[in-house]
Amino acid sequence: MASLARLSRKCLTSSVASHRHLVSRALATAAAVKATESSPAAAEKIIECPDRVKWDYRGQRKIIPLGQWLPKIAVDAYVAPNVVLAGQVNVLDGSSVWNGAVLRGDLNKITVGFCSNVQEKCVVHAAWSSPTGLPAETMIERFVTVGAYCLLRSCHIEPECIIGQHSILMEGSLVETHSILEAGSVVPPGRRIPTGELWAGNPARFVRKLTHEETVEIPKLAVAVNDLSKEYFNEFLPYSTVYLEVEKMMKSHGISI
Repeated sequence: MASLARLSRKCLTSSVASHRHLVSRALATAAAVKATESSPAAAEKIIECPDRVKWDYRGQRKIIPLGQWLPKIAVDAYVAPNVVLAGQVNVLDGSSVWNGAVLRGDLNKITVGFCSNVQEKCVVHAAWSSPTGLPAETMIERFVTVGAYCLLRSCHIEPECIIGQHSILMEGSLVETHSILEAGSVVPPGRRIPTGELWAGNPARFVRKLTHEETVEIPKLAVAVNDLSKEYFNEFLPYSTVYLEVEKMMKSHGISI
């Protein structure tokens, strides 16, 4: 009987010790709630700092400056909301960059020329240097249509060309004016596609000469995409929002708007 009494007393002591911290925490919480209810002014002292930056990690940054380089977009150029432009990127007048495209000018310059278009999910990049010794920047000149899912890296596309979707143009490649590259073609580094020709394949090979009617239709396609981009452009605010700063300054000086 004595041993049974000692065992029950030991179990009771350990049980009380293990629950002592829970009891003290509950008492402290109750005291804090009571103090807050008795003095509501004390609860109002905890306010958020107005200088605190609120980040929205759900969004996507469209314009990414890198060092001194800031992407430049012409006033009448259409750039879709989920496009990423980083670093040395110039989107010139009348051009359009469509949904999901990424233009990375972190190593060298990228230019999208007048009335040209870079369609959905394209990736445009530029290397430090080109194996051909030519400038390593990626140049897309005027009236060029780049199909969806293309990969362009340190290449030069002269005016009035069509690059078929899913095509790849590697470092130093050159597509001369009035040329068409079929869908899914791969242009190796340093390869030149002469003017007025149709190329296709992996690696890209000569297929045939283009007719006069086909070369005339190349800029018409770029103009048609430009006209379509205007309908999308009207659904968004203009690029500049400087009028908001002007209105704020006028209100601060008591000037009626």
